Amino acid sequence: MLHTYENEQLALVRESARQFAKDFIKPHIMDWDEKQFFPVELFKKIGQQGFMGILVPEAYNGSGLGYQEYITILDEISKVCGSIGLSVAAHNSLCTNHILSFANEEQKRRYLPKLATAEWIGAWGLTETGSGSDAGGLATTAVKDGDYYIINGSKTFITHAISGDVAVVMVRTGEKGHKRNVTAFIMEKGTPGFSAGQKIDKLGMRASETASLFFDNCRVHKDQVIGEEGDGFVQALKLLDGGRISIAALSLGIARGAYECALRYANEREQFGQPIFNFQDVGFKLADMATKIEASELLVRQAGQLKNEGLKVTKEGAMAKLYASEVAVEVSNESVQIHGGYGFTKDFPAEKFFRDAKLCTIGEGTSAIQKMVIAREIKKDV
Repeated sequence: MLHTYENEQLALVRESARQFAKDFIKPHIMDWDEKQFFPVELFKKIGQQGFMGILVPEAYNGSGLGYQEYITILDEISKVCGSIGLSVAAHNSLCTNHILSFANEEQKRRYLPKLATAEWIGAWGLTETGSGSDAGGLATTAVKDGDYYIINGSKTFITHAISGDVAVVMVRTGEKGHKRNVTAFIMEKGTPGFSAGQKIDKLGMRASETASLFFDNCRVHKDQVIGEEGDGFVQALKLLDGGRISIAALSLGIARGAYECALRYANEREQFGQPIFNFQDVGFKLADMATKIEASELLVRQAGQLKNEGLKVTKEGAMAKLYASEVAVEVSNESVQIHGGYGFTKDFPAEKFFRDAKLCTIGEGTSAIQKMVIAREIKKDV
C-alpha cells in the first residue's frame, strides 16, 4: 500500500517497525496468546529499538519523535499482534506521557530515562470496579498525613499491573462530586501496601498483561504527586485526548492485519475452479474493508497532525478512535467470514484479530463515551 503522506524519515520508521515485528513478534504470537504470557524481555528489546519512549525528548533518553511516527509504529506492530501494540500504546501514551506532560523536572529526570528505554515498564491507573466510564466517581482515596498521603482502595483493568515497575494512579483527595477532587501519584513497585492482583483471563489481547492494583494503607510522600493536589482528573482528561489517537492507531493496525490475511486467503483459496476473490460477494467485502481502513487512517493521521502542532484534539481524537475501533471490529469479522471454516480455527490469524479488535471499542473510553465527547464538542459549533 502506498503511503502518500510519508517522508523519508517516516518510511524508515515504518520499515524498522515492520522488520522488528517480523523478526521478534510474529514467531511467538500464538504461544504468548495461548499462555497469556507477557513477554517482558521483548519489551526490553522494543526499548532498545526506541519504541518505548517515542514521544520522549532525547534529553531524557527518548526518541524525540512525533505522533505521525508513533502512529506508524503502532500500526506496524499491531498489524502483527494487537496485544504487543496495546502494551506499547499503554506504556507510551499513559504512564510515560503523563509524567512527560505534567510532572516537574525532578520527577521527569528520575523516571523518564528508565521508562523511555524500558528499563522500567509503566502502568497507569484510573479505572475502578465501580467507576469505569464514570471516571469521576473514584472510591480509592488518599488522606493527608503530614508530608505523606495514606492511600486505600483498588484499581482494575490495569495494563502492566503485575510487571510494571512504576504506575501513575488517579486517587480521590476530596469529597465525591467536588471539583478538583482527584490527584495523580507516581507509585513505585515495592512501596509498602502497594500490590497487584491475579492476571485477568481475557477474550483477546491476551499477551498484554491486565490485573488489579491494591492500596492498603499505602504511605506515599507528597513529592510523588504530579502537579498540584486536585489536578489529577484534568490531567487524565487531557492525556486521554492523545491516548485515543494511540488506540485508533492500534485499531488501524489490527484492521490492516485482518484485511491483509483475508486478501491473501481470497487469492489463494479456490472454489468452483477459481480464486474466491473473483466472486463478487468476496471482492466487494474486501473493497469495503480497504476503503474503511483508508478512511480510518485519514482520521488518525489528521488527529496526529493536530497533536504535533499543539492544537486541541478532543473531537478529532474521539472521532478517530470511534471510527477506527469500530472498523477494526467490522473488518476482523469479515476476515473470519472470508476464511470460512478456517477462520474459526487457530491455524489462521483471522480469529486472533477478531478477538483482539473488540477491546479497541472499550479501552480508553467506550464507543458510547466517544460519541458523548464528539456530541459535546460539535454542540459548541451551534
